[in-house]
Amino acid sequence: MNATGSAIDPKSFTSFAEFYPFYLGEHANRSCRRLHFLGSTLALVCLALLVATGRPLYLLLGLVAGYGCAWIGHFVFEKNRPASFKRPLYSFLGDWVMYKDIWTGRIPF
Repeated sequence: MNATGSAIDPKSFTSFAEFYPFYLGEHANRSCRRLHFLGSTLALVCLALLVATGRPLYLLLGLVAGYGCAWIGHFVFEKNRPASFKRPLYSFLGDWVMYKDIWTGRIPF
Protein backbone atom coordinates (compact mmCIF):
# COMPACT_ATOMS: atom_id res chain seq x y z
CA MET A 1 0.00 0.00 0.00
CA ASN A 2 1.18 3.52 -0.73
CA ALA A 3 0.30 6.83 0.92
CA THR A 4 -3.06 7.06 -0.87
CA GLY A 5 -4.16 3.69 0.50
CA SER A 6 -3.94 2.11 -2.94
CA ALA A 7 -1.60 -0.59 -4.22
CA ILE A 8 -0.92 1.64 -7.26
CA ASP A 9 1.54 4.52 -7.01
CA PRO A 10 -0.09 7.66 -8.53
CA LYS A 11 3.36 8.75 -9.76
CA SER A 12 3.48 5.73 -12.08
CA PHE A 13 0.99 7.22 -14.58
CA THR A 14 2.43 8.89 -17.67
CA SER A 15 -0.79 10.51 -18.91
CA PHE A 16 -3.99 11.90 -17.51
CA ALA A 17 -5.95 9.31 -19.51
CA GLU A 18 -4.14 6.57 -17.56
CA PHE A 19 -4.56 8.42 -14.27
CA TYR A 20 -8.30 9.20 -14.44
CA PRO A 21 -9.60 5.63 -13.90
CA PHE A 22 -7.32 5.40 -10.84
CA TYR A 23 -8.65 8.79 -9.70
CA LEU A 24 -12.25 7.58 -9.99
CA GLY A 25 -11.36 4.49 -7.97
CA GLU A 26 -10.09 6.77 -5.21
CA HIS A 27 -13.55 8.44 -5.22
CA ALA A 28 -15.79 5.38 -5.02
CA ASN A 29 -17.56 6.63 -1.89
CA ARG A 30 -20.61 8.71 -2.75
CA SER A 31 -20.16 11.07 0.23
CA CYS A 32 -16.59 11.75 -0.84
CA ARG A 33 -17.75 12.58 -4.39
CA ARG A 34 -20.49 14.82 -3.04
CA LEU A 35 -18.00 16.70 -0.87
CA HIS A 36 -15.74 17.14 -3.91
CA PHE A 37 -18.71 18.47 -5.87
CA LEU A 38 -19.62 20.87 -3.06
CA GLY A 39 -16.02 22.07 -2.73
CA SER A 40 -15.68 22.62 -6.47
CA THR A 41 -18.96 24.52 -6.60
CA LEU A 42 -17.92 26.73 -3.68
CA ALA A 43 -14.55 27.32 -5.35
CA LEU A 44 -16.33 28.47 -8.54
CA VAL A 45 -18.54 30.81 -6.50
CA CYS A 46 -15.43 32.25 -4.85
CA LEU A 47 -13.78 32.66 -8.26
CA ALA A 48 -16.83 34.57 -9.51
CA LEU A 49 -16.72 36.77 -6.40
CA LEU A 50 -13.00 37.38 -6.93
CA VAL A 51 -13.65 38.50 -10.50
CA ALA A 52 -16.67 40.62 -9.49
CA THR A 53 -15.04 42.35 -6.51
CA GLY A 54 -11.31 42.09 -7.12
CA ARG A 55 -10.85 41.03 -3.49
CA PRO A 56 -8.00 38.47 -3.25
CA LEU A 57 -9.53 37.00 -0.09
CA TYR A 58 -11.93 35.09 -2.35
CA LEU A 59 -8.99 33.22 -3.89
CA LEU A 60 -7.96 31.97 -0.46
CA LEU A 61 -11.54 31.11 0.47
CA GLY A 62 -11.98 29.19 -2.79
CA LEU A 63 -8.86 27.12 -2.15
CA VAL A 64 -9.89 26.39 1.44
CA ALA A 65 -13.43 25.43 0.40
CA GLY A 66 -12.31 23.26 -2.51
CA TYR A 67 -9.49 21.39 -0.84
CA GLY A 68 -11.11 21.37 2.60
CA CYS A 69 -14.24 19.60 1.38
CA ALA A 70 -12.22 17.17 -0.74
CA TRP A 71 -9.82 16.27 2.07
CA ILE A 72 -12.67 15.73 4.53
CA GLY A 73 -14.20 13.38 1.96
CA HIS A 74 -10.99 11.40 1.69
CA PHE A 75 -9.98 11.22 5.34
CA VAL A 76 -13.48 10.70 6.80
CA PHE A 77 -15.41 8.76 4.16
CA GLU A 78 -12.99 7.29 1.64
CA LYS A 79 -10.36 6.48 4.31
CA ASN A 80 -7.48 7.26 1.96
CA ARG A 81 -5.05 10.08 1.32
CA PRO A 82 -5.79 12.38 -1.60
CA ALA A 83 -3.76 11.65 -4.74
CA SER A 84 -3.11 15.41 -4.89
CA PHE A 85 -0.29 14.81 -2.43
CA LYS A 86 1.61 12.88 -5.14
CA ARG A 87 0.04 14.02 -8.43
CA PRO A 88 -1.28 17.56 -7.84
CA LEU A 89 -1.81 18.54 -11.49
CA TYR A 90 -3.51 15.30 -12.52
CA SER A 91 -5.62 15.39 -9.36
CA PHE A 92 -6.66 18.98 -10.01
CA LEU A 93 -7.65 18.04 -13.56
CA GLY A 94 -9.41 14.95 -12.23
CA ASP A 95 -11.49 17.09 -9.87
CA TRP A 96 -12.84 19.14 -12.77
CA VAL A 97 -13.40 16.19 -15.11
CA MET A 98 -15.27 14.37 -12.33
CA TYR A 99 -17.25 17.58 -11.64
CA LYS A 100 -18.28 17.68 -15.30
CA ASP A 101 -19.02 13.94 -15.29
CA ILE A 102 -21.31 14.38 -12.27
CA TRP A 103 -23.14 17.28 -13.94
CA THR A 104 -23.63 15.27 -17.13
CA GLY A 105 -24.81 12.15 -15.25
CA ARG A 106 -21.84 9.97 -16.28
CA ILE A 107 -20.96 9.55 -12.60
CA PRO A 108 -23.72 9.24 -9.97
CA PHE A 109 -24.15 12.09 -7.52
